[in-house]
Formats: sequence, structure tokens, C-alpha cells
Amino acid sequence: MTAQQHTSLASFTGDANPYGGGDPYADYRTADLPFTQYANLADRQLGAGVVAANDEFFAQRENLLVPEPAEFDPEHFGHKGKVMDGWETRRRRGASAENPWPTEEDHDWALIRLGAPGVIRGIVVDTAHFRGNYPQAVSVEGASVAGSPSPEELLADDVKWTTLVPRTPVGGHAANGFAVSAEQRFTHLRLKQHPDGGIARLRVYGEVVPDPAWLTALGTFDVVALENGGQVEDASNLFYSPATNTIQPGRSRKMDDGWETRRRRDRGNDWIQYRLVDRSQIRAIEIDTAYLKGNSAGWASVSVKDGEDGEWREVLPRTRMQPDTNHRFVLPEAAVGTHARVDIFPDGGISRLRLYGSLTEDGAAHLAARHQELGG
Repeated sequence: MTAQQHTSLASFTGDANPYGGGDPYADYRTADLPFTQYANLADRQLGAGVVAANDEFFAQRENLLVPEPAEFDPEHFGHKGKVMDGWETRRRRGASAENPWPTEEDHDWALIRLGAPGVIRGIVVDTAHFRGNYPQAVSVEGASVAGSPSPEELLADDVKWTTLVPRTPVGGHAANGFAVSAEQRFTHLRLKQHPDGGIARLRVYGEVVPDPAWLTALGTFDVVALENGGQVEDASNLFYSPATNTIQPGRSRKMDDGWETRRRRDRGNDWIQYRLVDRSQIRAIEIDTAYLKGNSAGWASVSVKDGEDGEWREVLPRTRMQPDTNHRFVLPEAAVGTHARVDIFPDGGISRLRLYGSLTEDGAAHLAARHQELGG
């Protein structure tokens, strides 16, 4: 097991106050966590899952990855006690009346399959609403295992686990954030709580590193999709929803599952800039405005640039958008580039952007080299 440098960005090691009524989030403790600019690799929409846990007596492990903030109903009790929106284990006990306390080694664990393998930049262990029942400390380890391993295979002795967050005290009713600087590609995490307790949510922020062999086999694929290694670099406005929604898998399922900007009162326009999986040839474009009916973009254009210092070149001119519609365009010739930008006029939103194409020869070589470097 190899320890990696980490930084506790928001350490709340004191007790949380008992719930006093009113807004349960009024005394919730958090901090500005810079790594949240990255995608959540533990997003259920990407295919993440909590594949096993040693104990979930009070609250189910699957709650860890629910996308919405944890909820709290002070009146909700079940047959096993207070119903909590998170993962909560029973209280650990010692071996005897003379030794009733848990040992230093005692802990509970959950195994998480990331929705997309990648390099992890930061982790949030959120103990929202766990005030007197949160763990004393947490730790997180990562592993890279090919295929679709079972829990038994992940727990086998030959799997190498790398420490991403060493055992660290956390506070209750707080977003406990940890920066991670392990330059490796991970597929699974092991979350431990010492010795027991409850955690509401787990967020794992990082950069997707796809399998080059899979992309090569696909041939033509979406070169900006989050699951394939695309990412949002910047956007003009994030008032209603994150720009990363536009490169999530599948079609939008509701209005806030896309990207919508506030209403403009000037003569400007809104935009998102993306980095493609690597240097690619784009041959077709989809711009979807699903569920955006009275607030879709009026017009949209798409530009591409080749390299950080390249010039932007418009490949889809400003085109009228229809509400709640998927628009498809075949380009007259392939557009080669490493970055893309969608401009909407004057404001509003789109739900998805798809850029269909394939890696260039040098793009494929670069991606394969990075995959190997990161232990993929």
C-alpha cells in the first residue's frame, strides 16, 4: 500500500450541534473546495455504484451516491431507529465487559465503482445531518482493476490499494474535503469509517482517463463526451446549472439536467469551452435542447481550435435552434482540433452537445501513452 500526498482542505474535527429545529442546513459547515471544478467520477449517471459494504444496518450504502443533497426529516423513524439519508452502520462494541470499546483497527467499509476511471483530484466525505453519529475518522483508498470485478475479487489479497486519504478526523454535519495528488488512473475506491457511524454523501472529483483500446474499437464516437475523456474548461455563465451537464451520458431527463444561463440584459452571448479527449477529427454535431421549451438558446454555433495556441475556426455557423429538439448536422469536411466551443445567442440553454468523430493518429498515440503512464 502506497501513501500519497493529500491535503485536508476543510477539517471540521469538533462536534456538530444537536438539531435545533428549522432549516436543518442552517449550521451546515462547508468550505470553498477548488477541485469541484472537475467532474464527479462517482456520478450514478456515469455508471458509478456502491458495490458492497460490510454493514448498512441503519441506512443503505447506495445513498452515498445520490446526486441530490441529503435530506433530513426529524420525525421519520423506522423499525431499526432514525431513518437517515446516507450510509450508517451499527455501533461497534469491544470484546468483553472489561473491554467494551472498539479497537484502534475497527472500521466499516464500502466499495465504490467509479462511473468513469480517471485521475482523482479531490474527495468530499459529506456527513450532512450526522451530528452525534458520524465517524471519528475516515480514510479512502483507490485501486485500478480491469473489467467488471466482483466484490470478492476486489477484496482479494493480490489487489493493490493506494492510500488517497489517510485516516483523518472529520466533523459531523459538514462537507469534509480532501485534495488528492496521486497521478494514477483508478477504477474503484474503498471508503472506510473508523470505527463506525454514518456518512451522507461521497463525491469524487477528477479527470476521466478512457481506455484507448475501447475507443479504437468504437471507431467513431463522441469526442467531447465526459465518459470518453472530454471536459468543460470554462463557461460564460453557470447561474442555473453546471456546463458539465452538456456532456453527460444519455439525453436530458428534465430541465435542470442541461445547461441554462440567466437572462442577458446586454448585447453579448453565452458560451462553453471544452477540451476534447485528445486531438480528433469531428465529422458530425448534435445540439439538443430537450426540456428547454421557453428558455432554449435562440441560435447556436460551434467552433474548433487545434492546440492551446490555435485559432478558433467556426465549423457550424450560427444556426436557429428549436425548443425541446435534437438538432443534427453533418459537416462538409472533418474538423481537426483539440478544443471546441459552443456559442449560444443571446442566452438560454442547451441540454447536450455531441461531437462525433475519431482520434487522429497523433491523438491516439498521445492518449495511449498517457493511459500507460497512469497505470491503466
